[in-house]
Amino acid sequence: MAERTPNADLQLLFAESGWTLEQCARAVNRVGTESNTPLRYNGSAVHHWLGGTVPRESVRRLVVEAFARRLNRPITHSDAGFPAPADHVYETIGTVEGLNELGRMDMDPSRRGVLGAGLFSVAVTVPGWPDVVARADDLRTGKTARIGMADVQMIAARTERVSDLDDEFGGRFARPMAASFLINHVVPALRADGPEDVRTAMRSAASDLCYLTGYMAVDEGRHQLAQQYYLKALELAGAAKDHLTYCTTLRGMSVQAVDLGHGSEATRLADAAAAASPQAGPRMRAFLAGQQAHASAQTGDRAGALRYIREAEVAMDRAESRGKALGSYDPASLHYHISQVRFELGDYTGAVSALEESDRTRHSVYRRSRVHRRGLLAERQLRIGHLEAACHTWNLALDDYPLVKSGRADERMRRMFVLLRPYLKNAAALGLHERGRRVVGPQLASRLK
Repeated sequence: MAERTPNADLQLLFAESGWTLEQCARAVNRVGTESNTPLRYNGSAVHHWLGGTVPRESVRRLVVEAFARRLNRPITHSDAGFPAPADHVYETIGTVEGLNELGRMDMDPSRRGVLGAGLFSVAVTVPGWPDVVARADDLRTGKTARIGMADVQMIAARTERVSDLDDEFGGRFARPMAASFLINHVVPALRADGPEDVRTAMRSAASDLCYLTGYMAVDEGRHQLAQQYYLKALELAGAAKDHLTYCTTLRGMSVQAVDLGHGSEATRLADAAAAASPQAGPRMRAFLAGQQAHASAQTGDRAGALRYIREAEVAMDRAESRGKALGSYDPASLHYHISQVRFELGDYTGAVSALEESDRTRHSVYRRSRVHRRGLLAERQLRIGHLEAACHTWNLALDDYPLVKSGRADERMRRMFVLLRPYLKNAAALGLHERGRRVVGPQLASRLK
C-alpha cells in the first residue's frame, strides 16, 4: 500500500494558526455546527489530514473556513492543499455569468449543496467602491435584445412585490420567486442592448433584487448563499454607480455577521457602509449608525456603541421631522437597535423596554419580522424573570407563525420549546407549550426541540 504524501500546505497553515490538534478539530466542528452539519472530529482526524488524508468535499469547505477565521484572511482550497471544489468555475467568471450560474445553482436541488447551506465566511473579500465601479467593464452588452426604461420599471416593481411577500410570509416563501425572476428576466436584461442610461438603471434594479434575494437567504439560514448574492449586489451597484444599494448591501452583510456573533467583522462592514455614504441624509445616517452601534456593542466597545446610538437617535429625529417614510428605517427599527445595544452591554431590563417599544410601533404589515422579534422579546422577558409576560409575547408570535415560512421564525419557536422546559409546572407556560405543539404541528415541534 503506497504511503500518503503529507499535506505540506495544510501543515504551513496549521503552524501559522498556533492551534493544537484538538483546538483545530474543535474549530472545524464549530463551523460545522454553524452550517447545520454537526461534526465530532478530534485531534486524530487533524493528524490524518496533515499526513495527507483528504477529507470529503463538504468537510474540506469547513476546514478552509475554520482556517480563514483563525488567520483573518481568505483561504482557498488550494492554499490548504485540497482539490478545487465542484463549483470552482463559478468563482472565476464575470458578474452577469456569475449571477446566472448562482441563480441556476440556487434553483437546482441537485446542485444546491455546493452553496454550503448555512456556511458563513468572515474572511469573504468585500470589494470597495472604487473596485466595484471599475468592474463595470464586466457588463458588456450581448446585443441580443434591446431594453427600455419600461423594462427597468417592471423589474423594480417585481422586486418591490417580492419584498412585500417576504415581509408578509418570509424568505422561504418569497426567495424562489426572486431567484427564478433573476434567471429568466434580469440576466437577459443585463445582457441586452439599450441606451446607456437605461442599462445603468437596469444594473441598479438588478443590484437591488440581488440584495433582497441575499437578505431572504439569510432569513432561511443559508449564509454562504446570501453572501454570494450580496457580492453580486455590490458589483452591480458599482457598475450602476448606485451608492445607496452598495451601502445598504454592506450594512446587510454587517447585520448577517453580528447576528451570527462575528462582532469584529460586523463592525468592519458597518464602518465600510458608513464610509461609502458620506452624503447620507438623516434617515440613511440613522440606518447606518444604528448598525454601527450594535456591532460596536458586540465587540465590547461601550463608548463607541453609545456614541453611534446617540447619533442614530439625533438623525432619526431629523428624519421624522421631514415626514414619515413607510418601508424604510423607522423609529421601531431604531428601538430594535437600542435594545440590541443595551442587551450586548448587559442592560437586560433596558433591552426589554426598548424591544417592547419597537413592537408597539412596528407597522402591521411586517409579519415575518414581527414573529422573529416577538420571539426574541419573549426570550429576553424570560431572562429577567417575567415568565407570564414572556408567555403572552410568545402567544402573540404564535398567532402569526402559521402564515410565515422563515428559518429565523422556526429558530425562535425551537428556542421557545427549549426555554419553556423548566417552567412547565406553571399554568401559563404549560398552556403555551401545548398550544405551540398544536400550532407548529407535532412533526415540526419534535424537530424544533
